[in-house]
Amino acid sequence: MLARLHNDHKHIAILLNILKNKQQRLQNGEAVNFNLIRDIVEYMQSYAEHSHHPVEDLINEFYIQTHPEEALEENLGEEHHGLIESSTNLMTTLNLILSDVPVQNETLSQALKEYVEAQRNHMMYEESKLFPIWEAGMTEAQWQQVADRCQEKLISDPLFSDDDNLLFEELKEYLAKAEE
Repeated sequence: MLARLHNDHKHIAILLNILKNKQQRLQNGEAVNFNLIRDIVEYMQSYAEHSHHPVEDLINEFYIQTHPEEALEENLGEEHHGLIESSTNLMTTLNLILSDVPVQNETLSQALKEYVEAQRNHMMYEESKLFPIWEAGMTEAQWQQVADRCQEKLISDPLFSDDDNLLFEELKEYLAKAEE
């Protein structure tokens, strides 16, 4: 489970780098592909918010239940809700732009900057603080219990898997070209 979460974070970091690049281009007054930005945020909403974060929440709740003597922070779910609000607000702005409603570049640039920073800070917290606690504190049997509980939340990654999934085709092509 933890390997999957680390892998998800690597993929999310790639997308956040793209968003950061687009944000800097917007800040410099350059043209950007709004559809690509929307696809990244949509991916975050469809995968990270509906599978990745719920799995983290389940693991954290399990850890807190099985290790009541430890003072583990319980605000992970609240952080995830804050990220959902952030992506919803960003998606609203993107949808306005894609519907030809005038929105200042600075407004989108600032929203992108805040979104990328929030996501990065969240992942750094998990990678440096939370994941090591889980790894050190849970037995193999406990990880199996967690994996069993998480099964209904686990979905195939629609962007970074080898499925013939037609979702995010433009984003997949962009990533493939970037690797060349």
